[in-house]
Amino acid sequence: METIGRLNALLEVLKSSPLRVNKVFVDRDKRFGKIHEVVLEVRRQKIPLVFVPRDKLAELDRNHQGAVALLSAKEFSSLEEILSSAPNPVLVLLDEVEDPQNLGAIMRSAEAAGADGVLLPERRSATLTDSVLSVSAGASEHLRVARVKNLAQTMDRLKESGFWLVGAEKDGQGLFYEFDYTTAVGLVFGSEGKGLRPLIRQKCDRVLSIPQRGRVNSLNVASAASVFLFEVVRQRLARELQKKESEGR
Repeated sequence: METIGRLNALLEVLKSSPLRVNKVFVDRDKRFGKIHEVVLEVRRQKIPLVFVPRDKLAELDRNHQGAVALLSAKEFSSLEEILSSAPNPVLVLLDEVEDPQNLGAIMRSAEAAGADGVLLPERRSATLTDSVLSVSAGASEHLRVARVKNLAQTMDRLKESGFWLVGAEKDGQGLFYEFDYTTAVGLVFGSEGKGLRPLIRQKCDRVLSIPQRGRVNSLNVASAASVFLFEVVRQRLARELQKKESEGR
């Protein structure tokens, strides 16, 4: 059973996936602000609600903000479901990203950028824990996530389906904006310490980097993913605007 104690994420789950919520515990001494919103939504959804001492909440989730929900596990999607749901997909492929904080942040950026799905390897990868759900601030409820047995083979399959695969590394063959992201594309990000594994790097059509002018050696994977994802957004919005202007002539 998963728990979630961040109020923004909890409210998002209550509104978007109430069937996943089995019970909600609320600090009996807090009935204002976001806590009041949680209580109202729980009652509206007819979910069991229990008021408990703050110590009890800490036993359930030490990082709680005054309420804790018990959740059924989020179901993974299949790759087929993700591909069939989008005509021009943007996917995020994660190669052994093991930090839950990074996975949650990547999912938050991916959902905000309108990505169609995130692909995780079954082994050596963070999964959808309560920490990931909290960091994603509810984004995980709106984003399809698939677990794949072999990431390299999945990349081959995506290429056969017409995808271009773009890897991110600090020593890339070009800059992140030197690519046309308006086609079906998979963005590939490596682990926190080692980056892309050699085989995964080899299977990318392009490996691109983010120019930096500071003294820090490189961005972490969550920050890099955000930069790439919003370049996809920028290019696709620009293409849509061009299309509207040409149709209006």
